[in-house]
Amino acid sequence: MKSAKGQIERALDAADPGFRLYFLYGPDEAGAAALAKRLERAMGPQAERIDLDGATLRSDPARLADEAAAFSMFGDKRWIRLSAFGDEALPAIEALLETEQAGNPVVALGGALKNTSKLVKLALDHPAVLANACYLPDAQEAGRLATAIAQERGLRLSPDLGRRIAELAAGDRALIESEIEKIALYLDATPDHPAEATAEALNALSAEATDADPGPLVNAVIGGNIDQLLHELAMLDLRGASLASITRPLLARALQVATIRAEFERCGKLDMAMERAGKSVFWKEKPLIQAQVKRWNSQSIARAIERLALAERATRDSKNAGEVVVRQELLAVARQAARDR
Repeated sequence: MKSAKGQIERALDAADPGFRLYFLYGPDEAGAAALAKRLERAMGPQAERIDLDGATLRSDPARLADEAAAFSMFGDKRWIRLSAFGDEALPAIEALLETEQAGNPVVALGGALKNTSKLVKLALDHPAVLANACYLPDAQEAGRLATAIAQERGLRLSPDLGRRIAELAAGDRALIESEIEKIALYLDATPDHPAEATAEALNALSAEATDADPGPLVNAVIGGNIDQLLHELAMLDLRGASLASITRPLLARALQVATIRAEFERCGKLDMAMERAGKSVFWKEKPLIQAQVKRWNSQSIARAIERLALAERATRDSKNAGEVVVRQELLAVARQAARDR
């Protein structure tokens, strides 16, 4: 059944036994993962977690129901997390819902599954499933999300600073959490000893600024122009600029393309989807972005966002190792776009 507003959070926080399966899907995979964490906290630190994927369930459709009914050999609680799957997992999930006993909760991270998917239809119709579509937050929602995450970390965050952090992270929940975690550590903030987050702290920690225009590199990656990407990387090296300066603009563009693509797939009209994006699309970039939306489907751009988020996190590693990972991820995304040309 479809989750009502706030219902999914309450159910996961209580590990509600009324639901056999929590089905989380949609383009905001970081948001879905954060929801799954709520069940993990509800089960407790001693709980045993079983990880399954689509390939496993394809070869053994009974595995999911068996794990959901099994007891921990140490008597602890146990729960199952299902990820990296598609409609090949349908027989296993049907078996789970048909079994007489399944006391261990299952959370499924379905990624950017379409509403036409048989799995999504089953999840929305079955009373023992609580389904929640996770969409990327708009600017206002992302600002409120940043404030809520900061409060959990012991940071008092003004609305303006919350919006700024959300903009820097391009609305990506994982990156918002990362920025706030850095500020909390910088200010020694904890829930027991809260602190006021300041713009000065964010400025001291942020790698947002660079004099170079990131646009050509962004369009090279998302547009699949590998020769141009290699040229732009070489120019960054000549300027001595850090790759940390371009990961956020890249994530912002990928998230923008994902949002417009999802709307395009819903309404079937690209011009309408672009129009609904409103002022988020700069008029000079409209033809480029429109071409990029055509190139990527929802599932492939979701995977690209995962890779770009990994690249952004790699910029915080030691310089040499981090830069190597970033370059690898940028090239991987560009090659995927090139294949779809």
